Amino acid sequence: MGEVVEISSNPTTPRPVSAAPSPPISAPPSQYHSPSLSRSPLLTTDDLTQTDIINKTPKSSTPKRSLTPSFITPLGSPIRRALHLTKLDPQDAWLPITESRNGNVYYAAFHTLCSGIGIQALILPVAFTILGWTWGIISLTVAFIWQLYTLYLLVEMHESIETGLRYSRYLQLFSATFGDKLTKLLAGFPIMYLSAGTNVALIIIGGSTSKTFFQILCGLTCTAKPLTPVEWFLVFTSAAVLLSQLPNLNSIAGVSLIGAITAIGYCTLIWVISVAEGRLPIVSYKTVQANTQIAQVFSVLNALGIIAFAFRGHNLVLEIQATMPSSEKHPSRMPMWRGVKFAYLLVAMCLFPLAIGGYWAYGQMIPPNGGMLTALYAFHGRDTSQFILGLTSLFVIISALSSFQIYGMPIFDVMESVYTRRKKQACPWWLRATIRAMFGYGCFFVAVAIPFLGSLAGLIGGIALPVTLAYPCLMWLKIKKPKMYSTMWWLNWGLGVLGLALSAVLTAAGIYVIIDTGIQVNFFKPQ
Repeated sequence: MGEVVEISSNPTTPRPVSAAPSPPISAPPSQYHSPSLSRSPLLTTDDLTQTDIINKTPKSSTPKRSLTPSFITPLGSPIRRALHLTKLDPQDAWLPITESRNGNVYYAAFHTLCSGIGIQALILPVAFTILGWTWGIISLTVAFIWQLYTLYLLVEMHESIETGLRYSRYLQLFSATFGDKLTKLLAGFPIMYLSAGTNVALIIIGGSTSKTFFQILCGLTCTAKPLTPVEWFLVFTSAAVLLSQLPNLNSIAGVSLIGAITAIGYCTLIWVISVAEGRLPIVSYKTVQANTQIAQVFSVLNALGIIAFAFRGHNLVLEIQATMPSSEKHPSRMPMWRGVKFAYLLVAMCLFPLAIGGYWAYGQMIPPNGGMLTALYAFHGRDTSQFILGLTSLFVIISALSSFQIYGMPIFDVMESVYTRRKKQACPWWLRATIRAMFGYGCFFVAVAIPFLGSLAGLIGGIALPVTLAYPCLMWLKIKKPKMYSTMWWLNWGLGVLGLALSAVLTAAGIYVIIDTGIQVNFFKPQ
C-alpha cells in the first residue's frame, strides 16, 4: 500500500517560499468521513504553478488573522484530535472497499446479514444425523456464541488508538499483528478461499437451482429444449458479473438488502414447509454409526466441521466496518456492533429452526448433498404448491447473486490494488470492468471443473475455522495486551489454542471421511 502520512493543518504563520515543500497529505479534513469525495487523494506542491506560489507569499512580516476555521484549530473540537488519531492510506480512496466511507448501521446490518446466511446453513441437519439431538444443539449453540464473540473482537480491533490506523481488511490486521510471512503462511489461503471458493460454490448452487426453477416454471408438459448444466452456470455467472460492475462496497448496500431478505425468505420457507408437512413415515433419529471406532470419531469431527462451515462472514467484517465514518467522539465500532447484533439475531432465527426443524422432519433421511433444499424437492415436490417451490428457488438464486457481490469485493480490492500501487492512480473504468469479468468467469471455469465442491463441507470448515474462531482471539492478545492471567487473558488464549487444535483435527477428519466414504468425483460434468 502507499505511504501513510498523518493529516495535519497548515501553520498559522505562513512559511517562506524557500522552505522545503511539505509532504503529500492523504485527504483534506473535509474528506475525513468520506474519502470517496475525490478519486485523487494526493495533493502535492508540484500541482501548484510558480505564479500560485508567488501569490501565496506574504507581503508583510506582520501575521494576518488565520483563515483556518476554528473547528480544526489545535484547541478546537474533538474532530481536530480525531484527525491526528486516524491516519488514512492515500490508496484507500481508489479501492472498492474504502472508496466510500459514508456507510451506516443499516448498511452494516444488510452486508452482515447477506454474508452471514448462506446455502451452507441448509446442510446443518446432516451434522445432526451424526451428533444426535443433544450434542447437535449444544455444538450449534456453542459455535454460535463463540463466533459472535470473535466478531465482537474484530469490531473492537478495527481502529487502533495507539497507531492511529484503521485496519480495513482482515489480512491487513493479521499482517500488522503477526507480520507478512505468517500472513502468507497461515491466513492467505483461508481468506482467499472464503472469498473465491465461496463464489465458486455460489455459481454451482445458483446454476443448478436456475435449472430447477426453469423446470418448475415450464411444467411437466413443457416442450422447450432445456439448457445444459454448464449453460445454466454460464447464465448465472453472466448475471453475477453484470452486477459486479457496481463500483464499491457501499454501492451494493441495496443488493445486500435484497440478498438478506431473500436468504431469510428461503430459509423460512424451507423449514416451515418441512415442519408443516410433518415427519416422514420412516423417519429415524438414531445416530449414524461407522464401522470402526476410529471412523466414528472422524465422522463426529467431520460433523463439527459442517457446523463450523455454517458460520461465515468473519473475513468481511473489517471490510464492512471500513465503509463507515469514524471519529474520536463517534467511533465506527459503535454503529457496527449494533448492526452486527441485529443481523445475527436474524441469523439465529434462521439457522436454529433449519437445523432442528429439518432434523425433526427428515431425520437420517436428510440428503448429504444439498441438505434441506434437496430434501424439499425430493420429499415434498409433488404435495407442495409449485408456486411455493418456484418462489423458494427464485429466492435461492437472488440470494446467491447478492452474496457473490460481497464475497467478491475483497478479491476485486486485491486485484485493483496491484494497479494502484504501481500507477499511483485509480483503475480506469474499463480495467475495473475487465478485472471483475475475469474473476467471475474464472470462478465459472472452476465451478464447471469441480462441481462436487459442496461435498467437501467438513474439510472446508476445518480449513477456514481459524479465521472465524481462533485468529481473532490471538490477534486480540497481541494488540490489546490484556493483563497476564486475567479473565480476558485466559479466555482468549483458551479459545485461540482450542480453535487451532480443532482446525487441525477437523481438517484431518474431513480428509479421512472423503477417503473412507468416498465422494462422487465428476470433473467437468456438473449435474
